[in-house]
Amino acid sequence: MAISVRQMYDIENAGHAMGFHKRYMMENAGAAAVRRLLECVPDIASKSVLVMAGSGNNGGDGLVMARHLAGHGARVRVVMPAGAHSIKTDECRDNHTILEGMPSVAMADSPGDHVYDVVVDALLGTGITGEIREPYASAISYINGSGAFVMAVDAPSGLDPDTGDTANVHVTADATVTFHRMKRGIPLKPKATGRVYTERIGIPPEAEEGIL
Repeated sequence: MAISVRQMYDIENAGHAMGFHKRYMMENAGAAAVRRLLECVPDIASKSVLVMAGSGNNGGDGLVMARHLAGHGARVRVVMPAGAHSIKTDECRDNHTILEGMPSVAMADSPGDHVYDVVVDALLGTGITGEIREPYASAISYINGSGAFVMAVDAPSGLDPDTGDTANVHVTADATVTFHRMKRGIPLKPKATGRVYTERIGIPPEAEEGIL
């Protein structure tokens, strides 16, 4: 069953109210996405990975992925195009703080001149629709021109997950991992999403009551 972004938002809030807090959802989402990435790129320990993270909980998912990928031996660099000062949620901020204490993860202002084997798109996810502005427009262009294997977190940035419409710029991913349930618009743009995985992240089924 495919759902809307609003329904997903309400389900998350209901789960949070039950005591399954959003920080648990974020941890499970990031870990699940890494498991799928390992299926796509099994020799991750020999790879260089760039995580492009936004300021909200989609970015937080990417920060969780960075930690797990470092644990698997990957060379990980994290770039937040809008800067760490723009972080909007406690969950994202907490995961950023953890990474700041991990020398195994490079925290940088830009991708630099490195060549990456894998790029994680954790910029905008399902929460942004409409025209993509800077600094995210340039970040999306960089991802698409990187030549790396691209995994999008929840939805490719610039793809409206309700309608499948694309913005002025959007990520073209090789694989997309979306969480809990499929979002309605994601299957409508396979050229943007690549292979799509739907991962449960521990939200109690009771959280859907009265919403679905």
